[in-house]
Amino acid sequence: MRPNVPGVLLIVIGLLFLLRNFGFDLHLGQLLATWWPLAVIAVGVSMLFKGKRS
Repeated sequence: MRPNVPGVLLIVIGLLFLLRNFGFDLHLGQLLATWWPLAVIAVGVSMLFKGKRS
C-alpha cells in the first residue's frame, strides 16, 4: 500500500512545529534550505517506480 504523500508531508511539518513548541530550537528555513534536494530526489524515485507498476 502506497502512503499518501501529501498526508505524510503534513504530518512531518506538523511534527517539526510541535517540536519547536516544546523547546527544540529548529530553524525551519535552514532545514528546508539544506534538505530540499532530498525531497526532489524522493519525488523522482517515486515517479520512477510509479511508472513500472502497470
